[in-house]
Amino acid sequence: MRVLLIGANGYLGRFVADRLLADPAVQLTALGRGDDADVRFDLASGSPGALTRFLDAVHPGVVINCAGATRGGARDLTRHNTVAVATVCEALRRSGCGARLVQIGCGAEYGPSQPGSSTAEDAVPRPGGPYGVSKLAATELVLGSGLDAVVLRVFSPAGPGTPAGSPLGRLAEAMRRAMQSGDGELKLGGLGVQRDFIDVRDVARAVHAASLSAAQGVINIGSGRAVRLRDAAAMLARVAGYGGALHELDGPPGPLRATIGHPRSESDHAAPAAYPYPDGCGSWQQADVRTARDRLGWRPRINLEESLADIWMEAACRI
Repeated sequence: MRVLLIGANGYLGRFVADRLLADPAVQLTALGRGDDADVRFDLASGSPGALTRFLDAVHPGVVINCAGATRGGARDLTRHNTVAVATVCEALRRSGCGARLVQIGCGAEYGPSQPGSSTAEDAVPRPGGPYGVSKLAATELVLGSGLDAVVLRVFSPAGPGTPAGSPLGRLAEAMRRAMQSGDGELKLGGLGVQRDFIDVRDVARAVHAASLSAAQGVINIGSGRAVRLRDAAAMLARVAGYGGALHELDGPPGPLRATIGHPRSESDHAAPAAYPYPDGCGSWQQADVRTARDRLGWRPRINLEESLADIWMEAACRI
């Protein structure tokens, strides 16, 4: 099976590439903006015609799109998350390869949900920020393209390679600095939110399964269990062997922030995020993952403690 992987050097794409390369039946070609891609191509600025010519030459059976942006203004997010997907869809429509498309979506497309509830694929999306809006627009393009396509809505990925700027990455970095400086007290803010964390290696397994299946439409990929960030912090402290006290700063849910030792002045950490928490999903999000089980034969295997142990391992090695 010839697979074209777009975004192989990204956070999720690296693990998807590893999973596919472990399958002897897969012949993998990586397309991206970096020098180490098999083919250099910028989806946000490249033409569908140029991509079509490449598709006709390689003739993949599956195209997997892991590319995209999680940070930046509305314009950049639209270019990299929406315009790029429009280019892929149009190129596939023009091409004679007839490839199946596996698009990586995001749980942020749903927006805030009712605490205690599990969000299923038939929920009406109400994204709470520009990132979720740009990803939802991409999903709608895929679903309306007429292609053989599936969108995997990945909730909150965790595990090795977690970006240092993500909530769990910042938490690990704050704890590393506290241990390095010998501080016995770590003050953290924004820990009240609850999210459905899913290990990136389980995400890669889901992508692999989706590429082999005939499933179409939207499929949630998550653990099916919401975890309070406060509990994740306590779990990380156990994994790291941090014996200090964890104190939560007062205030509404917002971006994760930390102080070590004596707290800063109120003005240093009083401003909440424009969109609650980084993903615009409010205080609670939990995936209903029954569709992934039924249509992909997929279940998560890696628990959050193992994911956090890998995040900590990388943080502890950082100088």
